[in-house]
Amino acid sequence: MPDLVEPAVPAGRMGGRSQPSLSVDELTIRPWTAADVPVLVAAYAEEDIQRWHARSLTEDEAREWVAHWADRWARETGADWAVADGDTVLGRVGVRRLYLSDGFGEAAYWVLPAARGRGVAGRALTAVTDWMFALGLNRLELAHSTLNRASCRVAEKAGYAYEGTMRGRTRHADGYHDMHLHARLRAPSTTA
Repeated sequence: MPDLVEPAVPAGRMGGRSQPSLSVDELTIRPWTAADVPVLVAAYAEEDIQRWHARSLTEDEAREWVAHWADRWARETGADWAVADGDTVLGRVGVRRLYLSDGFGEAAYWVLPAARGRGVAGRALTAVTDWMFALGLNRLELAHSTLNRASCRVAEKAGYAYEGTMRGRTRHADGYHDMHLHARLRAPSTTA
């Protein structure tokens, strides 16, 4: 059955090239490498990252993630970057679900404790969002627990408007959490 509309982003536009590194201020937003595995393991052992992302990682799992992220880029189903200041990884930003044909993705981020309060997550999220919009995406959204006020501030600073609360949406270690939905559009909607 033929589609009645062209894909928002043609296949190959992203995966047909190397994943770029982006820069904003002192930050480098770059693809993850095998050398980052210890940072990933430490990050997912950190209390707040575990709380909001509901997982931990062994070294083997972290190595698999780094390989998987490169594969997702090539298949055009997701994109993840390390956020660094020089050689020091400060956090993660990415598009964990990506639907190029629909021009839609779901952003995610975290920052290590030593880098919090410096605007790292918001600046990195803004840079990746702008890059994705330049690629041709129309909408990026993100969801966070209603209890995660820091994540809400990051979303707002990066221009992601609050759209509503999804009740009982995501399971965390302490049970199901209501989630705030935020989104940013490349351009204003053309429908009423």
